[in-house]
Amino acid sequence: MTPDGSTSIPGPRRGGDGLADIVAAGGLHNYQLRLHVEYGPVVQFPLPGAETAVSVADPVLLEATAKIDERPDKLFEFLAPLQESGNLQTIPAHEHTPWRRVLLSVLGGRRSHEAHFGQFVTLARGLADRWADAASHGPIAVQQDLSALSLRMMCEYALGSGLAAPEQADRVVSAFEDVLTEQLARLYQVDMPGTDEERGARARQALAYLRSVVDDVLAAHRADGAQHNASDLIAALAVAGQSPARIRDTVLMTMMAAHHTTGVAVSWTLYLLAQHPDTAERVADELTRVLGDRAAPGYADLKKLTYLTMVLKESMRLYPPGPYGAREATEDLRIGEYAVPAGTTLFYPIWAVHLNPEYWPSPEVFRPERFTAAESAGRPRLAYIPFGVGPRSCEGASLAMVEAELILAVLLRRFRFELTADHAVVPIERFVLWAADDIWMTLTPRR
Repeated sequence: MTPDGSTSIPGPRRGGDGLADIVAAGGLHNYQLRLHVEYGPVVQFPLPGAETAVSVADPVLLEATAKIDERPDKLFEFLAPLQESGNLQTIPAHEHTPWRRVLLSVLGGRRSHEAHFGQFVTLARGLADRWADAASHGPIAVQQDLSALSLRMMCEYALGSGLAAPEQADRVVSAFEDVLTEQLARLYQVDMPGTDEERGARARQALAYLRSVVDDVLAAHRADGAQHNASDLIAALAVAGQSPARIRDTVLMTMMAAHHTTGVAVSWTLYLLAQHPDTAERVADELTRVLGDRAAPGYADLKKLTYLTMVLKESMRLYPPGPYGAREATEDLRIGEYAVPAGTTLFYPIWAVHLNPEYWPSPEVFRPERFTAAESAGRPRLAYIPFGVGPRSCEGASLAMVEAELILAVLLRRFRFELTADHAVVPIERFVLWAADDIWMTLTPRR
């Protein structure tokens, strides 16, 4: 019992910064799962960069934190070198609110989704064609290719009509990969191609190139005025009066956020469907019923693919692309029986929330029917949070769902997927819930 009469938050004994325990568990995503199994829905634990960290895995208790619009600076400082206008992940609420409003007006809008949907279809079908050619030569590493596809989609979405030619889009994607490779190597201290100096030099050159491309697209928008495509992200930011530095940072951060998330969501879905062929055939039957003899859906068809949507949601419950999120308490909070002081680092252990057996019976079982309207109505609203919680949740959530459903529809219409028997699939944290050594699959064309 604490002096104010509240109960002390359970957790492991203090000693050190907790890094050794996190590493031993195989990453923070695994560590949080273990803590909640051992100590319950609210856990306090030591964490590098945070004097006190509290993790909340109960969706009802999470409601007390749902309006917080602050992230802990220390945990997101690794992104600061990529940004010129202040770290977009941690800018204060008075700056964040209007900036977020602009992003949602584009990323969450049907108009922009429809404007780019045709190009998304072309990109998805292009990947399917390449896979059809490669499938005869052996298994395919699907997660790597799908992440590259999601980056190409976001490149087209963010820069849109401002790109001079497809070759420029290819160079943008390559430059972004150089930046991301350096970030992964530094943050996770994993082996990456080249020396530290070589990677650093490539990343600096790539970042300068990406910023110059955004500047060129922005200049073209200002020259064209009202004629420029207002559904492009960069155009909307310019119309809203954002500074050139803020526009550059926003485009790069949006590409980074979208690079892996959509690709890994689709790859984990294919992984689960390969283990549940009856469910995969049910999806294929729905695609046949809705699409007839068409190879890809139109934008309006996505709403009719209700079972495909349930399958995607269930896969993101079991393998959320982002396994956790973080906030900083801006005032003293009461979370159930526990008092949490202002300044505390709060964790949303998304994976643990999604596996909470109180709200998800037999939580390890893949069962898309959990997302029927009847079953969904019986759960707290924060029981399912693949895109985060509150005012710092993902602005691109609806766009990500459009992309993922489209990609799955194209691929599942074209192929059957089977896991290779001799390859273990192990989830690890690499910004997102990645698969160590990828997910290798054998593809069989459908008739």
